[in-house]
Amino acid sequence: MMRTMKLGSSNLEVPVIAVGCMRINSIDKTEAERFVRTSLEEGANFFDHADIYGKGACEEIFADAIGMNPSIRESMILQSKCGIRPEAGTFDFSKKHILASVDGILKRLKTDYLDILLLHRPDALVEPEEVAEAFDRLEASGKVRHFGVSNLNPMQIQLLKKSVKQPIVANQLQLSITNATMISQGINVNMENDSAVNRDGSVLDFCRLNDITIQPWSPFQYGFFQGVFLDNPEFPELNKKIDEIAEKYGVSNTTIAIAWLLRHPAKMQPVTGTMNVQRLKDCCKASDVHLTREEWYEIYRAAGNKLP
Repeated sequence: MMRTMKLGSSNLEVPVIAVGCMRINSIDKTEAERFVRTSLEEGANFFDHADIYGKGACEEIFADAIGMNPSIRESMILQSKCGIRPEAGTFDFSKKHILASVDGILKRLKTDYLDILLLHRPDALVEPEEVAEAFDRLEASGKVRHFGVSNLNPMQIQLLKKSVKQPIVANQLQLSITNATMISQGINVNMENDSAVNRDGSVLDFCRLNDITIQPWSPFQYGFFQGVFLDNPEFPELNKKIDEIAEKYGVSNTTIAIAWLLRHPAKMQPVTGTMNVQRLKDCCKASDVHLTREEWYEIYRAAGNKLP
């Protein structure tokens, strides 16, 4: 069974790997049912959604695939996100939008409550008082039990906390072996190189200091959805090193890529994106792989990162 951890400062026990459902609308209902049930069998019962995934269809497909009912609902942890309005070309953390979004999410997922709601990317026009009112109402009504954010930096979280009383338990951020600027800037302190540029306000250390679980998204992607680095000829040294370590542990390269994130002491919860059952199983195996310090750094350097 998969290892578990506490989500942020909450008492919510969650698997160390979250199952991302952004692409569940790319498979048919039979495949979707098999995928969700396999996740549950693997102990990966934490499912990550967002109201914009498939314009809401992904949440509906998920609920239909699992045959959502109260008994099944209690066997899983559901997280969704709101705040992006692609049809309007805006971000929206207004009280009105948050409340309406949650009602839509619950209807599509066929459930009475979300375990976690994340605010999806920063809204430049955010008014913390409105967010606080929305969170208070959602918590009091039982519609949302825990709250978090996505892609917010430390000062943005502090601004929210000026009014929001609920703990921020998670921050979903882009992080992979090839997109590791939040790690690199902490290694290259006081250096005159690109890796020393602090692009996120030391969000990694901030989250560790404040018991906020980082949920790395796109753990296999390089760039911004440019493709995966595994088995990619553009990353020969990285793949050679990953394959070498994978062979040592008797697992796939997919497993090692997730194990690299899990090895970090920040106790992160990577969010998978695959809809392939075997790759999902390979992701789950990372729960049992503990890379050595030397292996972690070897992979880091093989991705082109240099140590000072």
